[in-house]
Order: sequence, then C-alpha cells, then structure tokens
Amino acid sequence: QVQLVESGGGLVQPGGSLRLSCAASGRTFSTYAMGWFRQHPGKAREFVAAISWGSSSVHYADSVKGRFTISRDNAKNTVYLQMNSLKPEDTAVYYCVAGASVAVVNTYWGQGTQVTVSS
Repeated sequence: QVQLVESGGGLVQPGGSLRLSCAASGRTFSTYAMGWFRQHPGKAREFVAAISWGSSSVHYADSVKGRFTISRDNAKNTVYLQMNSLKPEDTAVYYCVAGASVAVVNTYWGQGTQVTVSS
C-alpha cells in the first residue's frame, strides 16, 4: 500500500513554471513506478507522465513533451513534475499515481492539487 500527498499547485501566468511534488509513504516506494495524471473540468482524467522505479524509463503525453519533466528521489520518497511554458489548457487538477510499472502506473492515487494557468 502506498499513500500519496501532492503539493505545489497554484495560480501561474501563461508561460510561467510550477513544480509539483508528491510525497509517498511506505518503505517500498523505490519499487513502484510513479506518475502524474490530470483532470480538466468536466473531462476524464488523462495521463501526463510516468517514471520507472529506477528512473531508466520515462514517458510523457504528447501534449506536455518538451515542457514537463518528471523525476524522482527515492531517498526522499518523492516524485516531482517540473512544468515549464505553461498554457491555459494545462489548467487542471493534477494527481500523483503509483503502480507496479509505467504501463500500469495508476493503481494508487493522491488527492490531487489544482493548477490554474491564467493571466
């Protein structure tokens, strides 16, 4: 079992940056693949990024490639999402997820953090 708590969301202007963090509980954090999903108002949740337990495999949605970077620090039980060149369409609730692999990364979910991109 893994418990996930996100932080770092907020209001940012278009073109700005934010870094989301996700703190995980549990001694087996380093064995889980981690990732981020997001949910736009009125829409289904969608995949954003995922990273394998050893950081050797990283995947991004096409909509965020080149702008977002996922990373993890297993010593701190934390995964990050650095978001640059933010656009209004990035406005969403962002969820941290964990799972057995990058292919099945959304077994466990955090409570979500709101990101709003607006001038």
